[in-house]
Amino acid sequence: MELRTLRYFVVTAQELNITRAAEKLSMSQPPLSNQIKALEEEFGAKLFIRGKRHLQLTDEGALLYRRAIQILELADKTKTEFAALGEGISGTICLGLIEGRAPYLAARWIAGFHDEYPLVRYSLWNGSSDDVIDRLRKGLVDLALIAAPYDTEHLTGIYVGSEPWVAIIPREHPLARTDSPEIPLSSLVGETLIVPSRKSRKEAIQHWFAEIGAEPQNLCETSNYIDAVALSEQNVGISIFPQTTYTPNALAVSKVISDPMKKIEYVLAWRRDDRPTELTREFIQYVQDFIEGDLIHSDRFRVKGAEYIMPEGVEIL
Repeated sequence: MELRTLRYFVVTAQELNITRAAEKLSMSQPPLSNQIKALEEEFGAKLFIRGKRHLQLTDEGALLYRRAIQILELADKTKTEFAALGEGISGTICLGLIEGRAPYLAARWIAGFHDEYPLVRYSLWNGSSDDVIDRLRKGLVDLALIAAPYDTEHLTGIYVGSEPWVAIIPREHPLARTDSPEIPLSSLVGETLIVPSRKSRKEAIQHWFAEIGAEPQNLCETSNYIDAVALSEQNVGISIFPQTTYTPNALAVSKVISDPMKKIEYVLAWRRDDRPTELTREFIQYVQDFIEGDLIHSDRFRVKGAEYIMPEGVEIL
């Protein structure tokens, strides 16, 4: 199995038409058909159901398509890294990001690192915690900005920040009309809730409510912060999610949940059994210096709105 053949297969799977795929690959149709047949013979499985006008992926074809995308991404990444070895500090940093505050933290690091190393390029990938960690384990990203706790057996990293858990409340809801930036957890008892879909997060929220002798009334689960905000905008319910950096919204109000307050901690992580490249090591060192020097409050970076200062002793959720 050659990378070239995998690229042929991926384009064919995307077009689902041999003629269009051949045109996109700037080759004639018969050689492309022969390459696909050879791939099917190599795997001993049918990859496409062939119709009169279009193709349809089989289950085996769909599996190979997902794996082929990952293999080709990793091959391109490796090629870029080799090309960068002789150029000093250059190349591409592939960074996986969860939602919440992570993109804002990463944006400030990239802004500062770009000043020092203008030849470096960046590839960002956003997703749920599970998806980001999966890509990190597979080597599809160099670094990942994730939330603690995490798999310390296979990953290592540095603490880079924290934020409280908040309630995202529909603007017209009575809880949104209070003057305080905080609301006690007890005020959410009996309310219709939208919570993160990750199993560990759902269980943590369950235990959080149990601390006050209550149980959350979960209506909807989502891995996406934007979905949570959209649902709260439409008065579907109150979302419980980590606070993100200053996101003004005319249809929803965000309030820190207190009594007891909980926080999320962010970690810049990489694979424990993998030696980072020189470029990745430089970036990690920059982030460490950034945090130790508290550069976030320097004139170099734009920070919108006052960040919420949590009291000492707040536990991780």
